[in-house]
Amino acid sequence: MMLEICKKAQAASVQLAKLSTEEKNLTVCKMAEALEANADQILSANKKDAEAAKAKGLKTALLDRLALDNRKIANMARCLREVAEIDDPVGEIIKTWTRPNGLMIGQMRVPLGVVGIIYESRPDVTSDASGICIKSGNAVVLRGGSDAINSNIAIGEVLRDALANTAVPVDAVQVVSSTDRSVAEEFMRMRKYVDVLIPRGGADLIRTVVEKASIPVIETGTGNCHIYVEEDADLDRAMPIIINAKCQRPGTCNAAEKLLVHQNIVEQFLPVAIAALRKEGVEVRGCKKTAAIVADVKLATEEDWYTEYLDFIIGVKVVKDLDEAIAHINKYGTKHSESILTANFDKALRFIREVDSAAVYWNASTRFTDGNQFGLGAEIGISTQKLHARGPMSVQHLTTTKYFILGSGQIRK
Repeated sequence: MMLEICKKAQAASVQLAKLSTEEKNLTVCKMAEALEANADQILSANKKDAEAAKAKGLKTALLDRLALDNRKIANMARCLREVAEIDDPVGEIIKTWTRPNGLMIGQMRVPLGVVGIIYESRPDVTSDASGICIKSGNAVVLRGGSDAINSNIAIGEVLRDALANTAVPVDAVQVVSSTDRSVAEEFMRMRKYVDVLIPRGGADLIRTVVEKASIPVIETGTGNCHIYVEEDADLDRAMPIIINAKCQRPGTCNAAEKLLVHQNIVEQFLPVAIAALRKEGVEVRGCKKTAAIVADVKLATEEDWYTEYLDFIIGVKVVKDLDEAIAHINKYGTKHSESILTANFDKALRFIREVDSAAVYWNASTRFTDGNQFGLGAEIGISTQKLHARGPMSVQHLTTTKYFILGSGQIRK
């Protein structure tokens, strides 16, 4: 099964790489129109997934990621149209230079080829990834999780139907219909046909792909994200930021999972902050110093500091200074998104320089770590590694480069 799918994807990628920007843009816009025109079909499939997930007891925050409605489908279509508007990186000449022997050497952006995506419970990934891959000249093979299988198949069918009357080969977008683990593991070994594999999901999924894949992997982020409140922070402005980062969509990887607070403001700030979080339905787990100030706080364990909750839970720790805050984040964080709330430029600059994460904020919510919010259009994932790409990845990040060399008869002596 996977062998045939990947062979088709590779053949499609060869044709796709030859297409003009206009042909790709037209196709992506037709995909957007198809999503809107077939919303009922997609929502019907999604209803089956949502009902099955509820019956399994999937927690509320994850149900939110799974469930679709007309507004979300409209947003999926909007993201595709934004992808069509992004500058096409394929064929871009990055730089050229001339050697003493007269050879002109340059670098040009080219597609990666075939991109494989393994993901969980996010049916919008199916459309976002398809649009991004087509715009960047890549074929895509999508293997979603069992929770969203009906939604993914329905979206995939709609997108493939939209490709039928375009210059893009239909097999440039393929959704794997099997949720069998052995099929996923077979997919991870298709190195001959798949150029890069991108896992999107929880820590267990990402770890499994990294350990079992023979294909090069771009790790995308689990998000044990932190907000650090310095002693000189504007506390009135701090609370809306913290509530937004934790509560707007707690099931996303850019939601805040930990709150660090400078020791000099804990008596003033922690009771107010914890009361505000609890009002939003957030369970607070704190260090011993936190529990000494707010007596009914559940004590956090060592495991808590490493945990991405993806739920209405937050860990709170009192730190003595900026150094301890940075050290804590670099030890326990997942290199995703961190924020410092401070009025001091020098402290903010130190935090930005020394925190080892893909996105580092000053006086803002971590919820902005998103390709669309960064002006990149839709995203294919948020890379938390350091090779090739880091942070939200969009069209330009799914290319590589090749050298071109222009000569006039030169030979090497």
